[in-house]
Amino acid sequence: MHAPSDTRSSNHARRAVAAMFFANGFVVGSWAPQIPLLLTRLDISETVLGLLILLFGLGALIAMPACGIIMARTGSRPALTGFGVATSVALLLVALAPDAWMAAPAMIVFGGAVGGMDVAMNTNAVAVEKRLKRAIMSSSHGFWSLGGFAGGGLGGGAILVFGHLAHAGLVTAATLAMVLTALPFVIADAAQDSPAEGTVPRGLPRRPAIYLIGLLALFCMLPEGAVLDWAALHLRQALGADIATAGFAFALFSGAMATMRFAGDAVRDRFGAVDTLRGSALIAAGGMLAAALAPTPWLAIAAFAAAGFGIANTVPIAFSAAGAQPGISSSTGMSVATTMGYSGILAAPSAIGFIGERTGFAPVFAGLAGLLLIVALMAPLASAADSARRV
Repeated sequence: MHAPSDTRSSNHARRAVAAMFFANGFVVGSWAPQIPLLLTRLDISETVLGLLILLFGLGALIAMPACGIIMARTGSRPALTGFGVATSVALLLVALAPDAWMAAPAMIVFGGAVGGMDVAMNTNAVAVEKRLKRAIMSSSHGFWSLGGFAGGGLGGGAILVFGHLAHAGLVTAATLAMVLTALPFVIADAAQDSPAEGTVPRGLPRRPAIYLIGLLALFCMLPEGAVLDWAALHLRQALGADIATAGFAFALFSGAMATMRFAGDAVRDRFGAVDTLRGSALIAAGGMLAAALAPTPWLAIAAFAAAGFGIANTVPIAFSAAGAQPGISSSTGMSVATTMGYSGILAAPSAIGFIGERTGFAPVFAGLAGLLLIVALMAPLASAADSARRV
């Protein structure tokens, strides 16, 4: 009797969580063309810039477990509300920072807002999947990549025309409008205090497979973070690109990811999670290596786009496999995989900045191609994702 109303409500919830993914990606993509400006605006080195980005990762890793605690008590909607609003204004805080000392706490807040929102919106997407009884995770990540494409593509030109501060203000206004418009339709899921029947209720999981999947997620996420944080600087320093052109590195990378993620569920249905992960990792490895060797900015941008096409479905597949592990709850498996995956945000940027300052960033991207080859070898770990889709 209430089926049409329930269907409309579920569809609204699906569009609302898609808007949240887009908004988060838009802020992150808008951050990419701001990164090279910090070097001159704050008069800092690549190493110091790496340390600031390290603080972004630290903020994310502090906020993600805190978000989990909040969701365990209240469900994902209140967490998504708070972290969504915080993410909307966080980039402006960084843009307002007059020196490195003020930028440091702003980066912690920025990373915490983005990281907390990331966990909340992924958890809310799972709740929508259960309501709709179909998978939406790959396409949800597609909306994130589409937001990154829009933010990165528009950001460089907006900075050239309006300046970095006005750009950050425009991003804040646009993102806040998106979040506040979507919030009334975000699904209100139940708290997660009670573990699922037959799962380990407390403590760390004892199954080693979940930690291997977490390592797999880490290897998949490191290249994505490297392109976000350092591709624009690589194009400017090594290949002589201007700021508007450099912004297209992450923009087209995200655009390619978005395109492939929207097709991700169909591709996985056709080839299975294991083969999709293996093929995707090989394509991504080739793209990263080509970007490292590219002699011109636009060839490098095209190579980064190819890498984005390959990387697109690696993280959703890893998260699906983590959430489908037998013997532990879905939320616990997801927590392990996301924490291990996002730990790369904490360690990698400063290390990449240190290496890049001394050798350039081409060797870094070549090394990340090697990690993606390891992902291809680890692909059989994703078999649980296929099992979950058959349930």
